Amino acid sequence: MNLDEMSLSDLKKLQDEVAIAIFNYEKRKKQEALAAVKELAKEKGFALDDLLDVKKASKSSSKSAPKYRHPENAEITWTGKGRKPKWVVEHLDAGRALDDLEI
Repeated sequence: MNLDEMSLSDLKKLQDEVAIAIFNYEKRKKQEALAAVKELAKEKGFALDDLLDVKKASKSSSKSAPKYRHPENAEITWTGKGRKPKWVVEHLDAGRALDDLEI
C-alpha cells in the first residue's frame, strides 16, 4: 500500500478504519485482562469487587450537607438544593434574607 498515491478521501477513510481497529483492539485486550484477573481472584477464593473494595453507588452516599437551618427548630435543615421548603419560602416572603438561615 503506497500512501503517497492515495487520494485524500481514501486516506481519511483509512484513518477512520485504523482508529476503529485500534479502539476495538484495546477494548478486546482490556476484556481479556479483566477476565484473567477475575479468574485469578476466583482461584484465590475472592470476587474481584471484594478485592478492589468496590462499593455500589447509592443515593444515600451522595447526600449533601445542610446549608440552611430553620430559625426556630435547629433540627430542620435544607441543603440549598432542589425546591425550597415551605419554611424557607415563608422566611423570604417576610422580607428576610436567605443568608439569615445559613449554618
